[in-house]
Amino acid sequence: MTSPGQHRVLWTTVVAVPLLLSAIAVVQMRIDAGGRAPGDESDLLLRSPDAVRRMSLGYDALAADIYWTRAVQYYGTRAGTEGARFDQLYPLLDIATALDPKLVAAYHFGAIFLSEPPAVGAGRADLAVALVKRGIAANPGDYLLASDLGFIYYWYLKDYSASANAYLQGSKMPDAPSWLGIMAALVAQRGGSIETSRMIWTEIYNSTQDKTIRERALEMLRDLRAIEDIEVLDQLAQQYKNRVGHFPASSADLRDEGLIRGNPVDPEGYPYVFGPDGRAQLDPQSPVTIPQGLRLPGELPH
Repeated sequence: MTSPGQHRVLWTTVVAVPLLLSAIAVVQMRIDAGGRAPGDESDLLLRSPDAVRRMSLGYDALAADIYWTRAVQYYGTRAGTEGARFDQLYPLLDIATALDPKLVAAYHFGAIFLSEPPAVGAGRADLAVALVKRGIAANPGDYLLASDLGFIYYWYLKDYSASANAYLQGSKMPDAPSWLGIMAALVAQRGGSIETSRMIWTEIYNSTQDKTIRERALEMLRDLRAIEDIEVLDQLAQQYKNRVGHFPASSADLRDEGLIRGNPVDPEGYPYVFGPDGRAQLDPQSPVTIPQGLRLPGELPH
């Protein structure tokens, strides 16, 4: 026989919790439809993870699923519509992930659709960063969340240093694929941080047993050395012009002026040449290459 206290617990489980969660969903749907929930308290309730947690009476995962479903529906009814706004998207995802920090799909979803500009997304990459950082903190072994963070910084915020760091941190997570480290190095190069890129490529070379990746790392380290050589030669060519009034025709001119010693060659032994604009270049016969985007504008594929 059950006691009165057990009857009360059973009643709460069977009746009260579903009613409370249904009330949450109904109020949210009214806001989604453009109306306003009655009273400021209800509106505050929807934006407060703590308030929703109290209402759910311990059924946080169930409440999180409701809010996650509402977030997807909310986005789906507005995406692509001219003039569409997504002001409620972050609050919905914020509550869903606060109630269930392991709801990884919500972080991935928010990473893209909070970042995308209207009318595809909310145009709030800053909120996407905040959401994904919380996801990483709650799921420290999920390297895909680190990849999301790196992509937001790279593609939407153009913060190449932060992007490279996010990819690098992801590459150190258990079972992380090698491409995360490669992305860190490529983004660092794209942002002009040759020293950081060299450090990452060196780490990739030393830490992998994959022959193809090791060869790629050596190739990139070779290319980075050529880039640094060319940058120095460009500076010397400008100094030469300041002295004699024109750019050097070859490195021999720099040597004759006392700016260098010997004949500088690239990592494969080919001498550097100079173009009519005074910029140092690789010999056309050299197998060394400077990938698109290191000295010229370009974007990395996603």
